[in-house]
Amino acid sequence: MLFVLGSWCGSIWAQENTLGTLPSLNLNKALKNDWRLNLSIQARNGITERQIECGPLSTYEYMHTDYTLIAAKKTGLNNALAGGILLRYQDQELIVRYIQQFTLVRKYSAFRMAHRFRMDQTKSQSEPIKYRLRYRATLELPLNGTGVDPKEWYLKINHEYLNAFQAQAHDLEVRLVPLVGYKFSEKNKLETGFDYRRSGFVNYAANNDFWLSLNWYLIL
Repeated sequence: MLFVLGSWCGSIWAQENTLGTLPSLNLNKALKNDWRLNLSIQARNGITERQIECGPLSTYEYMHTDYTLIAAKKTGLNNALAGGILLRYQDQELIVRYIQQFTLVRKYSAFRMAHRFRMDQTKSQSEPIKYRLRYRATLELPLNGTGVDPKEWYLKINHEYLNAFQAQAHDLEVRLVPLVGYKFSEKNKLETGFDYRRSGFVNYAANNDFWLSLNWYLIL
């Protein structure tokens, strides 16, 4: 019995789990001719847990800060094309990610649904270039009435599938992010919730990430 319990415990914890926080600041600026700029600053702080003989070993660490600048052009009534760049300084190395995306938004009588299709390419000196294909569906549901007005609460749920290709390896990551938001005004809102990420479906070991997300959005 003890042998069975020990084997079960080892199999359950034979994966790496990460806990942490993901605070971010998002600045948006509308420009002429249906152009828009978005600057996002997101910091990542984590508590990494590794299980050794059914006992946790936890370490707290500042991981990195991402600076993302994206320019978007509205190409239709409910869609837009965008491109941008992400800069990350991690482990004394500058990482650059190029981003291309298409978004489609549908507004219904009681909620809003957004679809985002994104490609990105990540370059660094220490690793081969990584290519990713991403699809994210976002449901935004007002908790008062049929629309999100100032001084009202709302619910947002992000569900994303992310395929990553690097050298000869391929992996799939699935993300689920339920958020509760409050709209202070037409130019100011705050969201908080949990960001769960599950990876390691194909070529890598299983990994579960649990983040506390706090997002502040401002329109300039």
